[in-house]
Amino acid sequence: MNEHDLALQQHPGLQGKSAFVTGAAGGIGWAIARALAAQGVTVTVADLDLSAARTAAEKLGQGHHAVQVDVRDRASVEAAFAEAAARGDGVDICIANAGVSSMRRAVDLTDDDWAFNMDVNARGVFLTNQIASRHFLARGAGTIVNTASLAAKVGAPLLAHYSASKFAVVGWTQGLARELAPAGIRVNAVCPGFVRTSMQEREIAWEAELRGMTPDAVTQDYISQTPLGRIETPEDVAGVVIFLCSDAARFMTGQAINVTGGVYMT
Repeated sequence: MNEHDLALQQHPGLQGKSAFVTGAAGGIGWAIARALAAQGVTVTVADLDLSAARTAAEKLGQGHHAVQVDVRDRASVEAAFAEAAARGDGVDICIANAGVSSMRRAVDLTDDDWAFNMDVNARGVFLTNQIASRHFLARGAGTIVNTASLAAKVGAPLLAHYSASKFAVVGWTQGLARELAPAGIRVNAVCPGFVRTSMQEREIAWEAELRGMTPDAVTQDYISQTPLGRIETPEDVAGVVIFLCSDAARFMTGQAINVTGGVYMT
C-alpha cells in the first residue's frame, strides 16, 4: 500500500479532525501521520528529534505542525500536548506510537535495558494516554490508539523485556478503555509483526549476532513465520490505525488488533 492508496480509501468521521502522534518522524509513526493527513486530519508530529519532526511536518504540508516530546517525561508530554491542543479546536485523536527496543538474552539483561524499554514503551504510553484522556474527558470526545506489538501477544526470545513492556501496553489499553467507555472515548491498540523500519534493521543485526546467523537468514526466518509471505510495511499498520480512528470502528474499544500477516491469529 502506498500514499496514493491511503488517500483513496476514505474513512468516515476523520475529515477536519486533529491528531497528536508520538514517534511520528519515522517508521510506523510517520506512516500513520501520512495516512491521517491523507484523510483530512491535521497532524501534530511529536518526536524526540525535533529537527526530524519539523521535516516530517513540512512534508505533510501546510497546517501540520511539529513538537518535541520525550514521552518518558511528564512535563515534556504535557507541554507538547498542550501546544497541539492550543491549535484550532483541540485534539481529537491521540496515537501513542513512540517505542524503542534492545535485544539481549534474558539472563544477560541489565537494569538499564529493562528501564529503557519500560520507560519509553510502557510509561510513555501511560503518560501520553493519561494527558490525552484528561483533555478528551473535558471535551466529551476523543479516540486513542496505542502501538503495541506481536511481542505483546507472544513472549519473544531475546526480547523478554520488550515483550513485558508491550504486554503492559495491552493491559493498560484494556483497563483505560473500560474506564473511558461511559464517556464515549474509545481506546484501542495495534499489534504489528515484523515491520520493515530502522528499528527492525537494528534488531536483525542484533539477532544475527546473538543467534550466529546472517542478517539475510534472520529476515528469511521472519518471512517464513509470516503466512502472507513477506515483511510487513509501516503502511500495513497505518491502514488499521486509520480504521480504528474512524467512525467505522465506533463500536470497538479495548481491542489489541493483530496486524502481523498471520504470524499470530488468536
